[in-house]
Amino acid sequence: MLTSQRKHLILESLRDNGQIVAKELSLQWEVSEDTIRRDLRELAQEGLLQRVHGGAMPTTTAKLASSPAMVDLKGRQKLAQHSKSKLGQAAAKLIKPGQVVFIDGGTTNAQLVKNLPLSLRATVITHSPTIAVALIEHPEIEVVIIGGKLFKHSAVTVGAAALDAISRIRTDTYFMGVTGVHAEVGLSTGDLEESYIKRALQAVAANTIVLASADKIDTASPYIICQCQQVNMILTDATIGDETINSYKEQKANIKRV
Repeated sequence: MLTSQRKHLILESLRDNGQIVAKELSLQWEVSEDTIRRDLRELAQEGLLQRVHGGAMPTTTAKLASSPAMVDLKGRQKLAQHSKSKLGQAAAKLIKPGQVVFIDGGTTNAQLVKNLPLSLRATVITHSPTIAVALIEHPEIEVVIIGGKLFKHSAVTVGAAALDAISRIRTDTYFMGVTGVHAEVGLSTGDLEESYIKRALQAVAANTIVLASADKIDTASPYIICQCQQVNMILTDATIGDETINSYKEQKANIKRV
């Protein structure tokens, strides 16, 4: 089936059913999910539909908040648990003794902390009370907490006080949390104040690493943090297909599967 034919049928199905599920179409047409995702991405760029996790919706009804990573903290803890565990294991190995790192809030970074060895001697700065508490049992890790107004949705501090404190630190690595990762749109989050905090943290870090579970790939949230190629590395799930990975590499993003 030609690309133009698939796109025509996608738009017809969208009009008839009100939504598109990429996996269902890939099985129905015997093509890869990556092929369907590419078609949806190109149609979205033309303004003909709205990409959401797993498929698409009409532009008149779709909302960026449809991304599953936009739900509350308790809801996010149930998403992509195996993927987040693997990412946490891989990221924990990137922290070397003696380093100063900033660990963002979020359920994926919680897995990073869970996998840090008790013998690791390092400094962890965070604006997440949950991340800080999770490090209490690590005797060799010095924990520095950034204060400010608590943004309860993500359990992190935001606001002027947090920005001022961040401007006075320098870190070896910043492990950035995001809710959306999109080759063209970039890295995004669901809250305006959070986006400012994340950009400030990126500015004071020698390296920025993003842990992106499969549910966040090819989705976008309302507030852009930066382009994918502006961070040093994006770690994502091993199940993400080659075509999807290549769409990021075409944008000069350093994306790796673990």
